[in-house]
Amino acid sequence: MPAVTEAQVEAVRALVAAIPPGKVSTYGDLAAEAGLSSPRIVGWIMRTDSADLPWHRVVPASGRPATGLRSRQLAKLRAEGTPIVDDRVVMRDARLTR
Repeated sequence: MPAVTEAQVEAVRALVAAIPPGKVSTYGDLAAEAGLSSPRIVGWIMRTDSADLPWHRVVPASGRPATGLRSRQLAKLRAEGTPIVDDRVVMRDARLTR
């Protein structure tokens, strides 16, 4: 993975913080908006520096949360009114477009 700067970390953090309740963004969307070369960099940032952010609003493009986070993430999203069908976020309705 390429070196990640503090400015890139802060850019991703700001983008995640700006996702409103009931909406989601994908790792790829955030990477593109932050000018990062890979969605994996967003994943790394989220794993290492997102405790104070609405981390649950960042999902894979498929709309299916990772297995280890699935029940917790879906519960948080449902509580915010995010549209979910069969444990998958309805991306056409919930995906944030900027």
